[in-house]
Amino acid sequence: MVIKSILKEELANSLRMKKRYDRDLARLPRGSLVKRNIKGHQYYYLVYRENGKFKSVYRGKSVPDKELKKYREAKNLRAKYRKALSDLKKQIRYLKGVLRGKEEI
Repeated sequence: MVIKSILKEELANSLRMKKRYDRDLARLPRGSLVKRNIKGHQYYYLVYRENGKFKSVYRGKSVPDKELKKYREAKNLRAKYRKALSDLKKQIRYLKGVLRGKEEI
C-alpha cells in the first residue's frame, strides 16, 4: 500500500529521468574528432556511425581548439549519460517487475 505507492512514484521519477537523459544525449554533437597521421602530415576527421556504418568526414589540417574542446567534452558527457541510462534501465526493469507482482505490498 504505502510501499507500493512509493515504488510507483520512484518508477515515474526514473522514467522522467530516462527521457531527460535521452534528450540530453540527442543534443550532443555526434561523433568525435580524430587526428590521423598520413605520410608525415596530421589531418583531422570527424568520425561517427550512420545506419550502422562507420563514416569519416575530413575536417582539415587544423581544427580550432574550441572545436576540439567541444568534442572532447561531448565524448565525456556521452559516456556519463550512457552509464546513467544503463543504470536507470536496470532500475526501471526491476521496479516494473516488483510492481507487477500479484501479492499485496
